[in-house]
Amino acid sequence: MKVIIVGASGMVGQGVLRECLLDPEVERVLVVGRRALATGRRDAKLVERTVADLTDLAAIEGDLAGYDACFFCLGVTSAGLTEEAYRKVTYDITAVFAMVLARLNPGMTFVFVSGAGTDSTERGRVMWARVKGAAENVVRAAGFKAAYMFRPGLIQPLHGIRSRTAVYRFLLTVLAPLVALLRALFPAAVTTTENVGRAMLEVAKRGAPKATLENRDINALALANALALRAPTPGSL
Repeated sequence: MKVIIVGASGMVGQGVLRECLLDPEVERVLVVGRRALATGRRDAKLVERTVADLTDLAAIEGDLAGYDACFFCLGVTSAGLTEEAYRKVTYDITAVFAMVLARLNPGMTFVFVSGAGTDSTERGRVMWARVKGAAENVVRAAGFKAAYMFRPGLIQPLHGIRSRTAVYRFLLTVLAPLVALLRALFPAAVTTTENVGRAMLEVAKRGAPKATLENRDINALALANALALRAPTPGSL
């Protein structure tokens, strides 16, 4: 399987990239972003393409064909942004990628990272939820073989991954013991960067019973993916 990751430098994207590089069924990972990965990560199946303006993919369009899945993890916090500014990142870039990739890869599975509380009616009073809902809708309408909306709530970063958002990073550090307790007592309320990555791989490989997936669904799909990787291949017993 060949996959594209958009937004691999963010907290969710880092987790997805890690799981893709670890998965033996993934043979190529193309990371697309405005700048090269700050981690300097090197892997035989990792390819990076940078483009200054993510709403204009003409310069790299020739590199985007022949892929089975796109994991779209790009996002910013809406705090301090006008609706117009937030929409430019959240909706406009998503729409461009959706249209270009659907044209080049009609058999592709597209996974869009949204958020718990997203408003797919686009008419609610909460600005970020309306804009995320509009982005979900443009992905649904693009014409992919399959499109999944991931709406995680609380995400615990694992394996040294850190959020680039200072406030979220601070809260996760201060509340780490509480997050661990919540995960133990209410597993459906919390997911992890590892589980998000594994769940994305699972829907790209085998699909899911529904198209909009929240923490409980993400965790269940991550477990299914882990079990599938451990299963013996036919004739190996």
